[in-house]
Amino acid sequence: MSSLTPRRAVFLVARREFLTKVRAKSFVIGTLAIIAVMAGYALFQTVLIDRSERDTVALAGQATLLAEPLKRTAESFGREIEVVDATDAAAAEQRVRAGEVDVLVTGAPDALRVVVKERLNDALRNSIDLIVKQQVLNAQLAEAGLDPVSVARTVDAAKVDVVALEPGDSQRGQRMVIGLVIAALLYYSLLVYGTMVAQGVVEEKSSRVVEILLSTLRPWQLLLGKVVGLGLVGLLQLLIIGGIGVAVSSATGLVDVTGLASGALAVGVLWYLLGFFLYATVYAAAASLVPRQEELQSVMAPISMVIVVVFVVGINLMIQDGSSTLVAILSMLPPFAPILMPGRMAMGVAPLWQVAVAVVLAIGAVAAITWLGGKVYSNAVLHTGSRVKLRDVLR
Repeated sequence: MSSLTPRRAVFLVARREFLTKVRAKSFVIGTLAIIAVMAGYALFQTVLIDRSERDTVALAGQATLLAEPLKRTAESFGREIEVVDATDAAAAEQRVRAGEVDVLVTGAPDALRVVVKERLNDALRNSIDLIVKQQVLNAQLAEAGLDPVSVARTVDAAKVDVVALEPGDSQRGQRMVIGLVIAALLYYSLLVYGTMVAQGVVEEKSSRVVEILLSTLRPWQLLLGKVVGLGLVGLLQLLIIGGIGVAVSSATGLVDVTGLASGALAVGVLWYLLGFFLYATVYAAAASLVPRQEELQSVMAPISMVIVVVFVVGINLMIQDGSSTLVAILSMLPPFAPILMPGRMAMGVAPLWQVAVAVVLAIGAVAAITWLGGKVYSNAVLHTGSRVKLRDVLR
């Protein structure tokens, strides 16, 4: 056995795994592809949001006087108005038909005519109705000898005092999106890099490289080094994708709470580490039971299925109600915690005690799985020729 210290041995294996994968074209291309898809999606969503909240309104004739009032009124209904002067109403109507203009407004302020291609959205309809009613009211007040401006000022000053017993979270939607994105990234990382650990174990075993490595290393050192090295590769990719995702979403306006997204990414890193050690060790131990790549899928399928089920079931429950008792309990259990708990934390529905319980249980599970996985790996990794039965290596 070599004079290498355990720490040095694990470091050398981890460095070899890390550098081999990071320098591979597949890592660079895969990371760039995910970033490109993410950036494209963000741009697409930005265009959709901008289009869904903006209306182009052509004003003709006396209606041009209503440009500023229409903008202010529509803004109060959450719509942005781009006003276009239409000197030729017939030509403007053709632009509406062609989809270049959303709405054409003509006529006197108290008797407007509105032309649309298919339908008028409710916010814009309410804005125009309100303006027409205000014009009629102003005319009636003037006839009665009252100052419309003074009356409007008095009306605006009359407001109700709303007291919310349980104020809603104005950032709930963004928290939900960030939580789901973090959960999806963790799901991807655990599945992809856990599988990579398993493939590496079988590759070394089938090529008998492992026999050379174990002449100078102990089995647990090789296992731990492999898990740490590939785990760091996944962590690097997670940080790159997550960091660029935060920057892109903030720049495009998809997320206006940058601190929230950054905090969620930091939480995601913690749970990635716990989840990866939990699942990757199981992957490595399972892979050591088979001698060839062709048989790997049979032992990987149950583990991968657990991750898929955890993600699908957990995400659906979290979307319905992330603060429900069922979701809270599942998020504290080790198989679910690496995916559900960071999502619930991003949503702001995970109390500190639940997070603490989840972390303690996850660390305990990692320790137990590492011990058990290490035993399986040590007893099975040098066995060649046929598949090893689990009960044999646990004796």
